[in-house]
Order: sequence, then structure tokens, then C-alpha cells
Amino acid sequence: MEALFRQVGIYSHAGQTYEPVDMDTLLYYKEASDGQILEEGITEAGSMSSFVAAGTAYATHGVNTIPFFIYYSMFGFQRIGDLIWAAGDARTRGFMLGGTSGRTTLAGEGLQHQDGHTHLFAMAYPNCIAYDPAFAYEIAVIIEDGIRRMYVDQESIFYYLTVMNEQYAMPVMPDGSRAGILKGLYRFRATSLPDSPMRAQLFGSGAILPEVVKAQEILESKYNVGADVWSVTSYSELYRDGHAAERWNMLHPGATPRVPYVTQQLKGAQGVLVAASDYVKAMPDSIDRWLPRPLVALGTDGFGRSESRASLREFFEVDYRYVIVATLGALARDGKIDPSVVQQAIKAHNINPEKVNPAVS
Repeated sequence: MEALFRQVGIYSHAGQTYEPVDMDTLLYYKEASDGQILEEGITEAGSMSSFVAAGTAYATHGVNTIPFFIYYSMFGFQRIGDLIWAAGDARTRGFMLGGTSGRTTLAGEGLQHQDGHTHLFAMAYPNCIAYDPAFAYEIAVIIEDGIRRMYVDQESIFYYLTVMNEQYAMPVMPDGSRAGILKGLYRFRATSLPDSPMRAQLFGSGAILPEVVKAQEILESKYNVGADVWSVTSYSELYRDGHAAERWNMLHPGATPRVPYVTQQLKGAQGVLVAASDYVKAMPDSIDRWLPRPLVALGTDGFGRSESRASLREFFEVDYRYVIVATLGALARDGKIDPSVVQQAIKAHNINPEKVNPAVS
């Protein structure tokens, strides 16, 4: 946000009437009469009201504005869900950005900040398009297409994007991934062991995608499991697409059936299916019916009381170690490996099989 403060300024009808304490720094706190940032303070209801006013200006004032409402993800659908519903009902257009999203990215500030469910809430808002991107290029593609849909095609929709406060490497955008980013799923990294007799398809989203990538590397190097990694940018879009295909097929029994997008993408994909999310398991479970085989879902059901990202991810069983064990366990159930391999992996990765279920602890 510091760069935005300096670049576009915080709106003040009187302009900057004082010298900020950080005036000598490059990214100093800047207020201006032509500023484009509304800094409402700690008032979710007031901020959402400003978002609705800006997002409906195309109708009330004949002026297209593109509002970006940036807040802690927990303080949106969790706290002001009724106002967000009213925004959708009023055909508000714009982008809601839930920062420090997920249940394990913001540690040490108490349970009230740990969001593992707003994407589940967002599924119930008919014209809310929700994404949980992991990389900068995914965000760029989504925002570009959102501006096209809302302000060129004039669709009455609004967006919810969750973003993180965690530092990790931003890779180059894979060729041919744009359509999949928008539809909700694309293969981020193919396996280096395509001919291995043990195969897996690993799904990751948001902050947990790097954990899935790390699990892929270990599964291939230590266990000879050929794993593909998929970035799931939106379970809700995949869910809606699947049900839309089923509805069309029901009403057109004599026509060639439509195939859900996620079914098309996983057609021919070999091996067990494992998904890890910083949100509740209901998110990956929501697309299970359109997959070629049952899905093993890892998610953040329950409360978390740990003081670091690593310990939170261990508590919720969503870090790379649990992705590895979930994958090996699924392979053992399919008869591809001996159960003793899973037992050895549990021991090697210091996992306590008797730990309390995080969903009820």
C-alpha cells in the first residue's frame, strides 16, 4: 500500500495540511485533493458503503469507476456479509481484495484474523466471482478480464480476490494458462517422471500452492512418484461450471452432453488426486463429483492457535509433509505401494499420527 499512497495519494478535500513523519522517505504518506485512495479507517461498514457508492456510479452518475476495496479477508464476508449481498443486489461493480487471506498466512494476531471460510461464503453470492490466486500473473490475468467483463461487456458482477502477505518466488506465467486461470484450474507444473508406475495429481491454491510444489519435488526425488501440480484459482467457478453443465444436460436429453471444464482437464490424468487449501475442505470437496476418481482433501477446518505459519500449517495438516503423506496413503489404498512406505514417511516427516483432529480441537 505504501507505493499506492505515494503514487496516487489519499483523498483529502483540504489536501496535505501537515508534514508526515516519514516525509524524508521515498514512499511518504501523501494526502491530496485529487487523491484516489479513500482511507476509511477501521470501519468495514463505512468502507463497504463507499465501495457500493463507487461501484454503482455507472448507474447513478453515468460515470464508470473501478473501485478496489482492500481489507483483511476475514473482515469482509465474515463481518459485513449483508452489505456485500446488498452490493450484489444493487449491481455493484468492482474488486474486493481480501488481504492476509487464508487461515495460516497471518499468525500471531488471534483467531479473529484467521480466515478459512470466506470463499465458502462467497459461493452463495450469485454475481460474485471469487478467486484464490497464488501468483502475480494470475492476479493480473483475473483483474484484466474482470475489467473487460464489468466495464466493456457491462456484466453486473463483482470480484472477490484473496491475496497474501507471505513472500515467495513469483514464477513466469506458463504458456497457454490464461484460459485455465479464469476458468478456475490449470496445470502449473508437469511431472518430471511421466513414466513412473506411481502417479498423482496435486491441487493447490493461494498460499498453500508453494507447499504443494515442495511436496511434488520430494515425492519425485524420494518416493519416485510422478506428480503433476495444478493451480486451482477458483473452486467456486469450477463448481458453478459443473452444475451449469449438469443443468443443460438435464434439459437437453437428446443433445450431446456437455462436459464440465474440470472433467475435461483431468481426462486422462493418471494417479491419485490430492488437494490442499488454506480454506475449509468443503472447497475442494465441492468439485469431487466431476473428477475421475475420489479426491483426498486437505483444508483448514477448525480453530488455529499457533504462533507461526509453519506451526499453523502443521496444526491444520496442510503443509508439504501432509500432502506427501496424503498422496502416499492414497497410493497405498490403490495397491500401488505397501502401507509400510506410508508409515515410514509419517515417521520421517515427524508427523504425530495421534495428534488431535484440528477440526474439533
